[in-house]
Amino acid sequence: MGLSSDAQSHYKTHKFFLICNYILLGAASSCIFLTLSLRLFPSVAGALLVLLHIGTIVGAISGCNAVSAGSNRWYAAHMVATVLTAIFQGSVSVLIFTTTSNFLGALKSYVREDDAAVILKMAGGLCVLMFCLEWLVLTLAFFLRYYAVMEGSRNGGKVQAEDPKGWTPPFHV
Repeated sequence: MGLSSDAQSHYKTHKFFLICNYILLGAASSCIFLTLSLRLFPSVAGALLVLLHIGTIVGAISGCNAVSAGSNRWYAAHMVATVLTAIFQGSVSVLIFTTTSNFLGALKSYVREDDAAVILKMAGGLCVLMFCLEWLVLTLAFFLRYYAVMEGSRNGGKVQAEDPKGWTPPFHV
């Protein structure tokens, strides 16, 4: 009975993890389009903002791969990418909401200032959403890794009694 509830909990956590990553992919791509709507060819600040959202997309894709592959390398890459993009997403959202006019000046937008401020605040709201989702994804990735380790210790970590007569001489005590 306990194994089925553990497996069901693991399955639900995995599905929730994937849904959060898909929402993150959608929010990051929407933010890219909002940034590009301010100016077709982004300035240096706009290019860095687009690069941050591309990093978020790469982190979400590596997260989906990390869960399915189960390797430590993908898991570590996902955790590092997600932590860094979460920190930068939070910083960008604070900059957008506190200094909107300065941020628009750095973007060198061709759109009217009132309309550009609304577009930029929509992008800032998506940055806040991505910040929260990235920390949620980190937590879920930790739990999924924990479930995988515990499942592996249940299956492969059992100590079995062996016949010492079948051992080779260096291992016989």
